[in-house]
Amino acid sequence: MAIKALLIDLPRCTGCRGCQVACKQWYKRGAEKTTFFAGPGYQNPADLSPQTWCLVTYNEVIVKGRYEWVFGKRQCMHCQVPGCASACPVKALEKQENGPVMYHRERCIGCRYCMLACPFEVPRFEYESWNPYISKCTMCSGRIAAGEIPACARSCPTGAITFGERDALIIEAERRIASNPGKYVHHIYGLSEAGGTCVLHLSSVPFEELH
Repeated sequence: MAIKALLIDLPRCTGCRGCQVACKQWYKRGAEKTTFFAGPGYQNPADLSPQTWCLVTYNEVIVKGRYEWVFGKRQCMHCQVPGCASACPVKALEKQENGPVMYHRERCIGCRYCMLACPFEVPRFEYESWNPYISKCTMCSGRIAAGEIPACARSCPTGAITFGERDALIIEAERRIASNPGKYVHHIYGLSEAGGTCVLHLSSVPFEELH
């Protein structure tokens, strides 16, 4: 079975947050509650949360001697060998053959080992709920099964998010870097990080500056 993935081309991102809104609408994730991280009316949360599975980040970095905004995208990386699934004692997290890492809430016992095991700090616990569960991006596995593409990729107006087979996306990422070497850092993030992921990133600045 072909492994599906997302290619995030950050230089194409305009920070419109269309992907973030589409994710919230598709999964009926409400607005952020008033917390330390997101006060009333805070339209772009500071971090991932049970209400925000896909987050556009704004990073002020020095580019060619001057400060510029460079956008990033945080979400579950859907690792090839996911630490969250390895740490879960009840198999509430499962790596699917076609790429997504799924969460089965009916199996979860709330131990939160997945939160400790994830190198990207993605799984979030519903601390404010009376019946809390883990919450995270599913790469829209239901949409994929129905022949659709993930909501974030569907909503992107600039082509910054491409959905397809992982091997083909790696070839496309290499082609973009080779055809415009001055535009991109010569590295595909997610190619080998954490054993390889199904969310790949291209950037115009060192990835360390995007945290």
